[in-house]
Amino acid sequence: MGNSAARVAGQGSAIEVDFALIGHQESWRAAADVLAVLRGPELTPLPDDEIKDIFPWIPPRAVCHVEVGSIAGSRAGASGGVKARGLYIDSFIPPDHLGAAYMHENIARVRGAAAYAIKAGAKIVSLGGFSSILIEGNFDQLPERQDTVFTTGNSLTVGFIVQGVRKMCALEGRDIRRSTLLIVGATGDVGSGCARCLGPLVKRVLLSARNPDRLRRLAAELEADGVQVEIATGLEQFSAEADVVICAASLASPSLWLGRIEPDAIVCDAGYPKNLSPNAQMRGAKIFFGGLGQVTGGMTFVPDFHGILNRHPFPDVAHGCLLEGMALALERRFEPFSQGRGFITQERVEEIETVAARHGIYLAPLYNADGPVEQGLACQTACSGG
Repeated sequence: MGNSAARVAGQGSAIEVDFALIGHQESWRAAADVLAVLRGPELTPLPDDEIKDIFPWIPPRAVCHVEVGSIAGSRAGASGGVKARGLYIDSFIPPDHLGAAYMHENIARVRGAAAYAIKAGAKIVSLGGFSSILIEGNFDQLPERQDTVFTTGNSLTVGFIVQGVRKMCALEGRDIRRSTLLIVGATGDVGSGCARCLGPLVKRVLLSARNPDRLRRLAAELEADGVQVEIATGLEQFSAEADVVICAASLASPSLWLGRIEPDAIVCDAGYPKNLSPNAQMRGAKIFFGGLGQVTGGMTFVPDFHGILNRHPFPDVAHGCLLEGMALALERRFEPFSQGRGFITQERVEEIETVAARHGIYLAPLYNADGPVEQGLACQTACSGG
């Protein structure tokens, strides 16, 4: 599929692979851009209908080399700083095949991508997006491996979501201790981790998820720590309105409509794909995309996928699930840091945040579909004479 793709595939085992990142594209536009780079600039871009015909037939494979830099070595005076090298492996799950009807097919694709990472000799592998949801933290579903470990990356994702919520509250002058927090997708690995980290800091927690048994177990855990909790399987069932919302549901497409929330609610959309429907009307709500971090030591792709694999308005930004594997590789700590479901604690989040920060991986600047959030807030303050 083009010289660049063949080169990456052929060199995968020829270089030392510290980490591998397994991901997929959340839209057909992103999928088309990936194919355009792989085919090379000399070929005419494929029409949309042809892309949709071809995409399901592409097996999981490495599409580019990734190199990430650390600030740790430069601080210590080392020449060029510490670096880690890896591969981005696309599972080539079609963007419209993320629903339950394609579960077995998609699990097979994740297994194929994992097998590719193992064969390439990756020391640690991060499962991005739906990859970790499909595996459900059950790493026994992955191929047999000797020296390769896997992480869902969810601990660092939770860390960046929580940091983002607290930062947004500070920017808005909101006292988080007086807030009612709603978590959609509360019983998932990310949602439950956010509940454990933020529950003790807020006035009240509303937990929403599809499985009532899991909801009751999570509520009992939080209540044992003194958190005031209300649970519901439908958003319209809550007795109170939330003013801080985290959307972390495993949805196949942006289709979530939030009902009873405060007009000026802070809303973190941490889904991949995004959770919130583009048509959702939330006047006055302060929305930002959560769970994202920025590599201040630099990140390079060969071939160049900047703006495609990281479709963000800021440089060297990626999802926390992928950054966790990079941070652990820079730390030379090849271990399955995040695995299973429902085991993310405040202590584990703080531990991986410390590792990431040591190498210059921090919370990314906040943004949403309209652009950078902080610039917008600064403009509102200046325009109002604040």
